[in-house]
Amino acid sequence: MTLALPERNATATPVLLKVPEAMRALSLSRTVIYELIRAGRLRAVNEGRARLIPVSAINEYVALLEREAGAGK
Repeated sequence: MTLALPERNATATPVLLKVPEAMRALSLSRTVIYELIRAGRLRAVNEGRARLIPVSAINEYVALLEREAGAGK
């Protein structure tokens, strides 16, 4: 009996982003991304040696920026 593997969907939305992808998504430099991670403003996970940023963390960071911008009004 062989199991059929699901076909890979080339348009699947990623769940985890590498740092360069997060840089492009947020239009920020590598240094700023790592500073945000160290400061706890942007969540990241490690898989082996790779540092990955969940897409949900990108969305949370943007929401944080919007809240901070709204608080200043």
